[in-house]
Amino acid sequence: MNTSSLDKTELRSWLRLSLTPGVGNDAARRLLACFGSPQAVFAQTETALQQLVTPAQAQALTREPHELAVHVVRTQQWLTESDDGQSMGIRHAVWTLGDAHYPSALLQLADPPLMLFVRGQTEGQLGHAVAVVGSRNPTPQGAQTAEQFSEALSAAGLCVVSGLALGVDGAAHRGALRGAQAAQAQAWPEQLWRTVGVVGTGLDRVYPKQHQLLAHEIVQHGVLISEYLLGTPPLAQNFPKRNRLIAALGLGTLVVEAALQSGSLITARMALDLGREVLAIPGSIHAPQSRGCHALIRQGAKLVESAQDVLEELQLDGPQQASLFTHEAPADTPEHALLHHMGYAPVSLDALQARCGLDTATLQAELLTLELDGVIGRLPGGLFQRLGAP
Repeated sequence: MNTSSLDKTELRSWLRLSLTPGVGNDAARRLLACFGSPQAVFAQTETALQQLVTPAQAQALTREPHELAVHVVRTQQWLTESDDGQSMGIRHAVWTLGDAHYPSALLQLADPPLMLFVRGQTEGQLGHAVAVVGSRNPTPQGAQTAEQFSEALSAAGLCVVSGLALGVDGAAHRGALRGAQAAQAQAWPEQLWRTVGVVGTGLDRVYPKQHQLLAHEIVQHGVLISEYLLGTPPLAQNFPKRNRLIAALGLGTLVVEAALQSGSLITARMALDLGREVLAIPGSIHAPQSRGCHALIRQGAKLVESAQDVLEELQLDGPQQASLFTHEAPADTPEHALLHHMGYAPVSLDALQARCGLDTATLQAELLTLELDGVIGRLPGGLFQRLGAP
């Protein structure tokens, strides 16, 4: 079962329009605005088509792409195949421009996708959403922060949109899924998605493979969305392009950690172009992953320290977030002495030893204990950093 209303002829026409070489979303929209449907587009003469597109595009539209038949069969099979999670409402769907299910937020893009492939709770709705993006190689603190913010935002009733990538994206989805449990306890509407993963491949595969289980959990509480045809491999050029969908679906984009040259900053710029809010979490001046956030803040992005800051900036009501940080010690629990010497910035073993005066063996043992307890994280280059918040 699926929520696609396309019959075989309509599906074939939409796939043909998407596959026609040299005809992008912009040209396709002009054609659809004039003729009403892909079937009507392909009923036109080459001369008539040239009134709207270039001669090369018009000529291409008169020829069926050689791979069309394969995509028609593949898509029909994907739409009708059984799913082990059908009892959870997991479905496959194809939404086209003009479809009632097509997210209206994407229509604000200059080049909204002609087709969206969707897997998950396809009868659900987006509701208020925030995009959470960041480094694929975050610091331990960054990954923890992304997860905690996303959990709190989800518990407050927002949908967390991200890209299913390693690092901050995965942490954001996991946090949102945990927050969904709290949201259910507060009787938030069940039909609202808790998290949306916008991917850069065909939906008949999961990329990266390490996120197979995470993808399965996402479709139980939200959806995975792709503008790419089934069978599309993870091509580098597709991931920056899909970022515009992430930016468009959120009322704002929260950047957790990002280097100065990163896809997360591309997403932030796209959000600004769409009139969305951009929010950034500051980090250590010693971490390269914080420099992109600091640059955004200098350029006017909202500096946020809690989920409540995000809700206020987006002008949304939500429960006050007294504390997002599960590793923060209670007031009556004395802090481990070594944490006092560490501070909150990354620190090397030698620098920490100079501060605390412990011999090497004792210091390494203490660090290992704190690491196993989830209180500190180990960074590349032999650095250590405490987790949680000041």
